[in-house]
Amino acid sequence: MYLHLGQDTVVTTDEIVGIFDLDNSTVSKITRDYLRLSERGGRVITIGYDLPKSFVLCKDKKSGEQRVYISPIAVSTLQKRIEKG
Repeated sequence: MYLHLGQDTVVTTDEIVGIFDLDNSTVSKITRDYLRLSERGGRVITIGYDLPKSFVLCKDKKSGEQRVYISPIAVSTLQKRIEKG
């Protein structure tokens, strides 16, 4: 199954490690450090130019490569899309 993260970005649900609320999760220094290091490593993909509300951590099953998608769509909306699928 696929999950639409915004704009033209779609990922398969079996790649998703977690979906996180950006406001709540970035309170933690560990999360902020992880996002900063991911961005430096070129693993962050920002979707659109709207205010970001969530980030989706994905891991490619074959290569093991991690990607972080910064999405303007709320966690609750992404969860509903997965449940409907």
